[in-house]
Amino acid sequence: MEQAIQQTGIRKGLTKLVIPIFIETLLIMMLGAVDTVMLSQYSDESVAAVGVVNQIVMFAFLIFEVINIGTSVLCSQYLGAGMRNKMVQVVGVSLLLNLVVGLVVSAILHYGATTLLGWMGLRPELLKYGIGYMEIVGAFAFFQAISLTISASLRSANKAIYPMLVTVLVNVMNIIGNYSLIFGKFGLPAMGAEGAAISTSIARGVSMIVLFVILFRKHIPSFPMALFRPFPWIELKNLLKVGVPSAGENMSYSFSQVVITYLINILGNDSLATRTYTVNTTMFVYLFAIAMAQGGAISIGHLVGQKRIRAAYLLGKYVMRLSILVSLGLSCIWAIFGHTIFSMLTDNENIIRLGVTILIVDVIVEIGRAVNIYATNALRSAGDVNFPFYVGLIVQWTVSVGLSYLFGIYLGWGLVGMWCAFLLDENIRAFIFVKRWNSLKWAKKGFVK
Repeated sequence: MEQAIQQTGIRKGLTKLVIPIFIETLLIMMLGAVDTVMLSQYSDESVAAVGVVNQIVMFAFLIFEVINIGTSVLCSQYLGAGMRNKMVQVVGVSLLLNLVVGLVVSAILHYGATTLLGWMGLRPELLKYGIGYMEIVGAFAFFQAISLTISASLRSANKAIYPMLVTVLVNVMNIIGNYSLIFGKFGLPAMGAEGAAISTSIARGVSMIVLFVILFRKHIPSFPMALFRPFPWIELKNLLKVGVPSAGENMSYSFSQVVITYLINILGNDSLATRTYTVNTTMFVYLFAIAMAQGGAISIGHLVGQKRIRAAYLLGKYVMRLSILVSLGLSCIWAIFGHTIFSMLTDNENIIRLGVTILIVDVIVEIGRAVNIYATNALRSAGDVNFPFYVGLIVQWTVSVGLSYLFGIYLGWGLVGMWCAFLLDENIRAFIFVKRWNSLKWAKKGFVK
């Protein structure tokens, strides 16, 4: 009876985390989807170009996750163990590192736009849209680096409501800015893809400033110099110990998607546009899984910090079951209404027909994806950071990339064949991760001794 009561309390705490994380993640996804939907009214070519650019930009953003994943894991375990000063040290070191890394990444994206898009094989009719968008968004990438760090620290302290509210503000600003600058409203010039980039960058800058205000007022009033003299090298070491393999797994996945995007580009503009539309619609299917996984990871981190391993194990199983159920239900709905969804985005019959077929295949993809999103977050939060990296590196490249080329290019099955490769990749990794969680080998890998 006592264990049941404890589990009920843990689940209530999880719900308080998941709801604001869900809303925030939804709004973050909408930030990218708004660009896609509005640009679809401008031209399919601009959508295809921005889709390729965003693949590169999101890959660059994963460099920031080296620090942010470590921030979330360490802060959760330290707060669970009541070690507040250690938590403050982690946040301070994280902000400094991501500022430096963010500025370097911004310079590379801005000044290397033409070269990077050339490597992607973007055709001239798309290149004119892609370069302008990437130069602007890339120049201000450091805004996102800082914002992600602050948001990670707030969530780990059960203050997920604040990043959510900031994201609401950002989305409103982005919608208004996109409408004004893409189509030339309110006396502003019609700038197309570049207008979307300017709007998105301004919104991210405002987000960073507001999050800083919240951090100092609601979470960490100051960073006492005494905590950083001498410099807390042990926390930097722990951040990298968690962050490098964790972000490495994310970067491996993202880079594999960059390579796959290159392969899709070979298939032609229709396939590239279909892929962009599909990615921006199916991401709403696994939105709940992301929110559950992030909220569950914070709760599991707290429980590991408190040495409550059995409770952490049961909570992880609960998160996985619920994530699969919701993702499966939503993917079926998306498949049923596939024609309606694509008809709202484009009048190109080839894109609509191809997109409808892919949404049917995606139903099975989402089962494995839900498990993988949960498992990678849960294992990291417990300190088992290397296992997801090794599994992701091997399976993503041999199955997802290798079979995408085999099915999509060599055998000529096109984009549908590539989606079949994604189906195998997601579900093979899911099987491996479920075995790992049930083994409890992660239980001795926490950072609180």
